Amino acid sequence: MQLKQLLNLQKGVVMQGHISNQIIQECRKKLVLSKQELLNRFRTAQREFTHVEKSGDEADQSVAHIAEHSFLVNQERIRTQLLEIEMALARMEQGTFGICEETEEIIEAERLLAIPWTRLSIEGAELREAVSRKYAR
Repeated sequence: MQLKQLLNLQKGVVMQGHISNQIIQECRKKLVLSKQELLNRFRTAQREFTHVEKSGDEADQSVAHIAEHSFLVNQERIRTQLLEIEMALARMEQGTFGICEETEEIIEAERLLAIPWTRLSIEGAELREAVSRKYAR
């Protein structure tokens, strides 16, 4: 057995190129908990925003406008994060969870446990970042 294969096995990756069920179940639990937390934050922010006073003088209206902008930016972040979580759960159902979209290799188990909705391995993220920097000029 090669050293890399042995190390991958110790990280929770099985020899056939799949992630162990233990890692997948732990990631699923983290994803569901994150989803519940985000939905709670979404609802709480929505309730608080509906109570913001939108009338008054120009200063009050400016404050209300800033609050509305902050609310919308925050809601968009939550929506994006929920979408990433839903896509990760769908990848679990499809059997493609833990496979890097860029390199098509297994994502590191530690990375999946830290960021279970990730679609990229560290190498894949570096590749994608290098490409985006190249075309951003």
